[in-house]
This record gives sequence, structure tokens and C-alpha cells, in this order.
Amino acid sequence: MKKNRYVAAAGLVLGVVSVSLWGCGGKAPAKGQEGAGEVYVYNWGEYIDEEVISMFEEETGIKVVYDMFETNEDMYPVIEAGGRTYDVVCPSDYMIQKMVENNMLAELNFDNIPNVKEIDPEYMERSKSFDPENKYSVPYCWGTVGILYNTGMVAPEDVPTKWSDLWDEKFKGEILMQDSVRDAFMVALKSLGYSMNSESTEELEEARDLLISQKPLVQAYVIDQVRDKMIGGEAAVGVIYSGEMLYIQEEVAAQNLDYSLEYVIPEEGTNVWIDSWVIPANAKNKENAEKWIDFMCRPDIAKMNFEYITYPTPNKGAFDLLDEELQNNKALFPDVNSLDNCEVFRYLGDEVDTVYNDLWKEVKSN
Repeated sequence: MKKNRYVAAAGLVLGVVSVSLWGCGGKAPAKGQEGAGEVYVYNWGEYIDEEVISMFEEETGIKVVYDMFETNEDMYPVIEAGGRTYDVVCPSDYMIQKMVENNMLAELNFDNIPNVKEIDPEYMERSKSFDPENKYSVPYCWGTVGILYNTGMVAPEDVPTKWSDLWDEKFKGEILMQDSVRDAFMVALKSLGYSMNSESTEELEEARDLLISQKPLVQAYVIDQVRDKMIGGEAAVGVIYSGEMLYIQEEVAAQNLDYSLEYVIPEEGTNVWIDSWVIPANAKNKENAEKWIDFMCRPDIAKMNFEYITYPTPNKGAFDLLDEELQNNKALFPDVNSLDNCEVFRYLGDEVDTVYNDLWKEVKSN
């Protein structure tokens, strides 16, 4: 499963995981397709069904060299340095904006990506917040950040509906917060009625103070552990990515637990994140990269990837192929009107990032 998207807060930088699937699971080009070339892919860990890679190789004859990264902040310097050239990469919204601003991406030739028509226009429109003319990116997965609560530990009248509920004394010692600078500040900023992309020092300091005031109520700051802790009944409420919900629901059912875990998008709004395919400006196999993106946009392939990684797909064709029960799962696919107050993270510049990181260190050390 894809890990936390914005961890480079207090100087934490994780090592790059790099593995080639060619020769260890990937298949040789189909007979008659030898010499079709190769494509170097750089993606999040466990963020694709490996069978899809084999299918792409078989159908196109293009050899796939597939490497993985853990965070956007790990990926960026690798692409920037150019020591190893990649043809297609899958960053997140704010990082795509940074790469565009630094002339690190190539414009896409959509004549080579006819299946882009399968992407729901809603997500192409949201992508304009980081790719204003939709010239550089094609959405791959999306999701929201919300509050997960345990029905066995939270009374019906106490169900959290707002971010500000995470400052309620009744949840003391039962709150799991994301150990992530932008996610944590998003919760505080939204609860204060501010944009989660605020650049105001005054607003950010107010959010810092609010997070510090919350600390006595917080059981732990976690990343991936929130999922298992909530399934295990170790906390009443937690901040979590919506992409975890299908796994959580299946685990609760499999373990026959006497409680359920429900997901809420807070009234103040939240982060709607989008991960998209892009092509670095120095890509050596651009047409093969566009063939890769087109293949990922094919509805049957997008459906396979959704079923493997469980993060919501922006692919309308794939959505139409899903069972009605999944289509109606509002934790995975919320109503558009519930996203009215939601935003996509924007890259705010290195100077503002430093302000966020310094204030986050104060929260963690206080």
C-alpha cells in the first residue's frame, strides 16, 4: 500500500527503494515485438498490480524497468539530479506543481494517450490547481483525508463530524493524529476556517498553538499504524487516508468484530489528493512512456489496479466496471457535493515549507 505522502517534515528522509521487475516477474517481449524498446517507470511502493506490468510488456513488447520510492521528497532529488533517467513517474499534486515550476516535466502528446478520455472530467478539473492547463499530468489515483471512528467506543451522539471535534476532552487519550507536517497543519488550519495552503505566518502560528493544545489528548502521532491500531480497538478516533477504507472494512468483516469503523469527511473540508503520471523533461523513451500512461488509463487495467491497491480511481470507465456495492461505498467514492470545502495541496515554495517544518518541530518538541 502506498505510504504517507508528505513526511519530510522534521528532517525525515527515507531511503529510496529501487528494484527492477524485469527479469524477476516481468516477461520478455512477445514474439514479433522484439526491439519495441523499454520504459523506465518510477512509482510508489506497492502502487500497482504487478500483473499489469506483465500485461503491458506482452501487449506492447516494451521492456519495463520498474523502480519504487517511498515519499515524494525521496523521488524529487532523484529526478532533479538526473543520474538515473526515468521515462514516467507518479508524483503527488503539490510535487507536480514544483516540478512544473522548475521545468522538470515534458508536455504530454495526448494523441498518444487516447484513453485519457476515460478520466472523469472532475479530476482533470481538480488537477488544474497544480497543472493549470492539464499539459503535464494524467490522474492515476485520488483520495481524501478524514476521521475514522470506532462505533464500539464512540456513542452515536458523540460521532465526530468536524475537525474541531478532535479537540474534545471526551476523546482524551483516544486520538491518533498523522505524523506529517502538512496533514497535521491541514487539520488545524481547516478547524480554524483557514486554507490548508495558508502562507500566513500569523495563521500558521495559530495552527501551531492549536496543535500544541491538542497534544494532551493525543494518544500517538502515527503514519501507517493508524489502520491496524483502529482495527485492533486501540483508539476511538484517528486521522486516515480514504484509500485504507476498503482494507479496513474487509478486515473488520473477516475478524467478525462487534464494532465497525466508519469514515467521515469533516464539515470544514479536507485534503483531496491526486497522484498522477508525468514524464520527466529528460526522458529518453517519451513515446513509450505515453503508451504506458495510455495503458494505465484503459478501464480494465485501471480496475485491476484499484482492486490491488484499493485507492480510489479517477477512471470513469473503471468505476463503471465495479460492483454496485463498491460504487456506492461513500468512504471510497464520496459525493462530489461533500467535497465543496476541500482543497488540493499546493507547493508553497521552499521558504514557506521551511516555516511549516520549523513550526512542526515546535509542536513535536513542546
